[in-house]
Amino acid sequence: MPAAIQEGQYAPLPNGTRLHYASAGEKGKPLLLFVHGFPEFWYEWEVQLAEFGGEYYAVAPDLRGFNLSDMPSDAAAYKPRHIVDDLRLLAEHLGYEKFVMVAHDWGGAIAWNFAIALPQLLHKLVIVNAPHPYLFMRALAGDPAQQKASAYMNWLRAEGSEAALAKDDFKMLESFLNGLGQSPTPWFTDEVRKRYHACWARGLTGGVNYYRASPLHPPTADHPGPLRLELKADDFRVRVPTRVIWGESDVALPKSLLDGLDEVVDDLRVTRIPEGSHWVIHEQPARVNDLIRGYLAD
Repeated sequence: MPAAIQEGQYAPLPNGTRLHYASAGEKGKPLLLFVHGFPEFWYEWEVQLAEFGGEYYAVAPDLRGFNLSDMPSDAAAYKPRHIVDDLRLLAEHLGYEKFVMVAHDWGGAIAWNFAIALPQLLHKLVIVNAPHPYLFMRALAGDPAQQKASAYMNWLRAEGSEAALAKDDFKMLESFLNGLGQSPTPWFTDEVRKRYHACWARGLTGGVNYYRASPLHPPTADHPGPLRLELKADDFRVRVPTRVIWGESDVALPKSLLDGLDEVVDDLRVTRIPEGSHWVIHEQPARVNDLIRGYLAD
């Protein structure tokens, strides 16, 4: 029987940020922390919360800048180190010293940084379609195909992108989730659309500020981007047991971003889903749940 999901919970953190979160299960059981991406919110993990709330305390926050969490106005407040700190303090607020993190997209980017900086806090890391920062930096700096695939990042960084995303009842933003201009995706039902529109109506600036605050983007004349290849791969080494789920039909994050991952992650297993897109969590929730469960039992 699926576990009941409780919404409307808030964590006032010592750094001044207040995060909203949803949860399933009992506090005191092992913590599974689910971290969403852009342009989503905690609801991305609804199926996972219901699935794992029986054996775990499954928690999915709205990251700062999204939905019901605080939305600082300064783009600098969205640098990865601040989001990492939010997640560390959230776990502490919940009463946990160590936990498993499951993350997708921007949440995955933050999770990689978390594992690199604070490995002692993680039992395991599960990543869904989110590139390791060193490999992504390398691809953005030197791979024309990746630069082209990631050109949208520079568009999102530009002033006024949030207004363009909200135009015509979030038409462009909705297209990101609903087929990317191709055939509609079955999972994007009227109820899901209603939930996402309610989230987006609360504000989009926080979400696009993740792109504005990040040094990782394709180079332009005004912003050279991630041309910092003097950094060493070992500076980004992940020593936490890591499991990766990758939808290989991801348009923005191609499977080539997995190349070399075993060189920067000590304990790695990758599961590829050839037909899965960037939104494989929604497309194949039962399969994703089975994979997560198998990883937890490793």
